[in-house]
Amino acid sequence: MKRFRISSATSIVLVMLCIMYFITYLDRVNVSTAAAGFGKEFHLSHTQIGLVFSAFAYPYLIFQIIGGWVSDRFGAKRTLIVCGAIWAVATLLTGFAGGLFSLLAARVLLGFGEGATFPAATAAMSRWVAKEQRGFAQGITHAASRIGNAVAPGVIVLVMATWGWRESFYICGVLSLVWVGIWSLTFTENPKDHPRITREELESLPTPKPKVANVPWKPLFRRMWPVTIVYFCYGWTLWLFLSWIPQYFLHSYHLELQKSAMFASVVFFAGVIGDTLGGIVTDRIFTRTRSLKRARSWMVSVCMAFCLASLIPLMFTHNLYLSMACLASGFFFAEMTIGPMWAIPMDIAPEYSGTASGMMNTGSAAAAIVSPVVGGFLIDYFGSWELPFVGSMILMAIGVVLAFRMQPESKFALDETPDAAAAPSFRA
Repeated sequence: MKRFRISSATSIVLVMLCIMYFITYLDRVNVSTAAAGFGKEFHLSHTQIGLVFSAFAYPYLIFQIIGGWVSDRFGAKRTLIVCGAIWAVATLLTGFAGGLFSLLAARVLLGFGEGATFPAATAAMSRWVAKEQRGFAQGITHAASRIGNAVAPGVIVLVMATWGWRESFYICGVLSLVWVGIWSLTFTENPKDHPRITREELESLPTPKPKVANVPWKPLFRRMWPVTIVYFCYGWTLWLFLSWIPQYFLHSYHLELQKSAMFASVVFFAGVIGDTLGGIVTDRIFTRTRSLKRARSWMVSVCMAFCLASLIPLMFTHNLYLSMACLASGFFFAEMTIGPMWAIPMDIAPEYSGTASGMMNTGSAAAAIVSPVVGGFLIDYFGSWELPFVGSMILMAIGVVLAFRMQPESKFALDETPDAAAAPSFRA
């Protein structure tokens, strides 16, 4: 497998996408740490804070498929410029919130801005990344997002201690605007138009295809629905972690804010390693076996099983360091599924990769609506900070089984019939 050179055009594009993933997750999860400030200022219950966490996900869910289609139709460059401007403004407005309603409104706007970002990035990667490196590209970009998760607690706590919770959103908003400006100057829709592209790079990239005018919605959705459900199972755990892990260590173990942020960062850094390693492993399995079924479906199923096993001890003990280890291990294995999962839309439907990845990510977006609120309700009603993780274990068990229905080895074709799409593939 060829490696990315840091000075190459493909590396520049990948680095810009990594920075975008970092910023978007910094922008969307800083609220979980800042909740210690605005929750107290606005006298919010855990259920209300859960609503603030989940408000982002409603438009985020809607704009997954719409944003994927827009990026396929009009290109990733223009899509991400517009999206970036919206999410930057939304982040700034969060800092001006005066209560629950304005917090909810700002988070809804953030969901509008970030809804199309990952499908658009996948559309860009389908043209800028070779097939043998898709897992690595998706793994490393999502690892950057988990660095945003890991950095957010410590950085936001520092900003809150120095200035206040509002200033943390002002800083993140300005950072987003800077990225938009650089993206508009460095990215080209077609690799051959990039000033730094080389002949060697062009030869390794997929042959450019014209932008699609019409998307075969029904047959494409039929192919993607098992992938979407599996990603919902993963997304439940993701959003439970992103929303409540900083608060978990703060309240379940009655730690100081700075110390709870440190423990949360350890958990999220485990995800960084998982994302990176997952992308590398799935590509190596594919390179050695030439089997997408093994590299994608089998790997996702195994990692979900290990995630489930990692969380079980939380139900039987209440030890700070053991809990940190269980949560870090669970998040590590959950994040190892990211490389293969986000490569699947490009494997199945490369011509419609933005739309297909948007369909898949509606699973995570739907989980983002429900998971934080259910978690907050269970904490309020039962007083248990461990009980919300039972839902993660149940859904991971479902994902272990359904992962084998994704069929990444069977490429989407326009003439697929319902019987053909549902027919199992026996290729390994």
